[in-house]
Amino acid sequence: MAMESDIERQRSSSSEDNPLVGESPAFLEMLEQVSSVAPLNRPVLVIGERGTGKELIAARIHFLSRRWDENFVKLNCAALADTVLESELFGHEAGSFTGAQKRRVGRFELADNGTLFLDELANISSAIQEKILRVIEYGEFERLGGNQVISVNTRIVGATNVDLPKLAAKGEFRADLLDRLAFDVITLPALRHREEDIIPLAEHFARRMAAELQFDLFPGFSPDALKALKDYRWPGNVRELKNVVERAVYRWGASEEPIDEIQFDPFESPYRPGGSEEPADSAPAGPVLSGPLDLKQTVKDFEIDLLRNALEKCQFNQRKAAEYLGLSYDQLRGYLRKYKLLDSN
Repeated sequence: MAMESDIERQRSSSSEDNPLVGESPAFLEMLEQVSSVAPLNRPVLVIGERGTGKELIAARIHFLSRRWDENFVKLNCAALADTVLESELFGHEAGSFTGAQKRRVGRFELADNGTLFLDELANISSAIQEKILRVIEYGEFERLGGNQVISVNTRIVGATNVDLPKLAAKGEFRADLLDRLAFDVITLPALRHREEDIIPLAEHFARRMAAELQFDLFPGFSPDALKALKDYRWPGNVRELKNVVERAVYRWGASEEPIDEIQFDPFESPYRPGGSEEPADSAPAGPVLSGPLDLKQTVKDFEIDLLRNALEKCQFNQRKAAEYLGLSYDQLRGYLRKYKLLDSN
């Protein structure tokens, strides 16, 4: 089947195309937890922000388990209608709904004796959650439109970037399913909590991109580029870092000089549609004041707002923010220390 071919490709590419790179304490502690839970035939939840590598961790759990030579099946549950999701998970019989011309084997069956990775778990409706709960508890289900009970031995690894306990407390996620899924919960650290890993990851992605482009060598990053990579907050985590680095390598070209230009926002352009350009003769509006005023506090608040806005506009690159504000780098750092803004950026 075509789906089975896809599974084989997933098995061969999961670790080769996306190796886990990192040496920070938070990252190594998380990997140790993965190694401990992987051999157990129990459900696992993987929690983390977008771009932190939840699918890679799910694959690692599978390939470190006793199920490593069985199928590792993936399904993204986001934005799928109930009927479609039910068919994807449990399969359907011919004629079970309009367009169902032949029997379809679902992901639970394909992952029998292997692992089923359910991404975006929080998007699953309560009705489907109940059926998943039954599979976890009894190892049984029925195909959509069928009455034959099918038994499977499928391990579930679920993933989400939302707070499932909060959803359960509000009745938006089944508490009994959460209890069964959360035999162990692996929470992935965001890249901003893995500062030691930023440069090794960047160099790893850069070397791979240089090889893909058939460059003779990867020339490295300049000190300014390295500092920009370190100072940035990485809201998109490792996935964003990969995109930024690969873009920098291909735009720099096959030069022997170290890469010196990093663009964090590929949409940045003076010609961007709907941008915030102002007419040349327009002047920024001054603050609206109403007395009585505490002059020192007002000036302090205004300067803090200026600093924060400049940092955000410059993607938290302090050198660019200093240029934007007409300050030297040391002057900007002095202001950030004065207002205790270094820790938050």
